[in-house]
Amino acid sequence: MSRVLVGADKDSGVAVVTLNRPDRLNAVDLEMAGDLARAWRELRFDDSVRAVVLTGAGERAFCTGIDRDAVVPQPNSPYSQDDPLLGIGPKANDLWKPVVAAVHGMACGGAFYLLGEAEFVVADTTAAFFDPHTTYGMVSAYESVLMAQRMPYGEVARMALMGTAERISARRAYEIGLVSELAAEGEALEAARACAAVLAGYPTEAVQGTVRALWAASQAGRAQGLAQAPHLIALGNAAGEEQARLFSERRRVYRLR
Repeated sequence: MSRVLVGADKDSGVAVVTLNRPDRLNAVDLEMAGDLARAWRELRFDDSVRAVVLTGAGERAFCTGIDRDAVVPQPNSPYSQDDPLLGIGPKANDLWKPVVAAVHGMACGGAFYLLGEAEFVVADTTAAFFDPHTTYGMVSAYESVLMAQRMPYGEVARMALMGTAERISARRAYEIGLVSELAAEGEALEAARACAAVLAGYPTEAVQGTVRALWAASQAGRAQGLAQAPHLIALGNAAGEEQARLFSERRRVYRLR
């Protein structure tokens, strides 16, 4: 079964990219990471597609970040660590067609690599956002940098530092600007598709130029932050065995705010 589904409506000019590992809460393994990169590059050359919706399959999650069972080969040097999620987003693959994210259920951790490269986020009332890194002895670096481009500093800091103890509700995410539209349960995809259809109906060069201008407006701060991320992770991450212990001992209670 394909880990990433792509369906295009030639009449509307909208493609829907679906993360398709619902049994794993749409966590990203190495194969899915490659599939996502290929999907964005193919959409880049498909002139019939002028806007994209990104969503997740199943009822429980949009995406829960990297699959903890994924084995990522790493060189010995801390200066050469590889992050397989750095290449999963549309901007990382030079796609400048607008992307609207449709979130149902959990979006956490590495999901922010994708949400951080979408133009805006539509969510339904089941959506919940959190960043578990600190709970498991890991530095939230790339995720925090990307979310700092679209959330107030205090909200990013609280989410990153509180770890699994709290989740941001769909309503709170809408209030702080992470979510641009709050839909009824089960209606995020259609709401996002309606927005994308409007964008696809406008002159494509004007739309893509605007996307690039918006991305450029935050590029300097984002680039500086991302440049620090590998070193902070190398210095601050607990050893793999300690991360696994913390994960296995995690508390399953949390506050939804």
